[in-house]
Amino acid sequence: MKETNELVLHIYQDAEMASYTLEKLLDYLKDKDNKIKRFVENILMEYKEWQSKTKKYLKNNNSEISEKGTIEKMMANMGIGKEIKSDNSDSAVADLLIKGVSMGSINIEKKIKEYEKEVSDRELHLAKDFLKFQEKTIDKLKEYL
Repeated sequence: MKETNELVLHIYQDAEMASYTLEKLLDYLKDKDNKIKRFVENILMEYKEWQSKTKKYLKNNNSEISEKGTIEKMMANMGIGKEIKSDNSDSAVADLLIKGVSMGSINIEKKIKEYEKEVSDRELHLAKDFLKFQEKTIDKLKEYL
């Protein structure tokens, strides 16, 4: 079912892009004394779990797995670098992450609405769990503002 693959692929791509950007963010914060670093590491681990889970699902369903493009990753890296050089406080990092995770949660909400009648309960549950994870992440990040 094409829609199922697209919904799960979207989760995979979002988790893959989030993992990439969080790794870059941690590189920028490596020599800094931010309290938020540990939380960023935890978020990264959770996104990597989502990436692994959805990649396995896609492989088991003989789906093509495509990742986000190099240009998109370059733009994200430059944006993170610019923001962190300007202000690397925990509050600024939390704000940056809230914006990024919010974009992802809005996108998955759109995908859920678009495909909810065409995918199985399993895929819909997976997407809704991913959305809950993102919403909880945003709530926890607000504590650093």
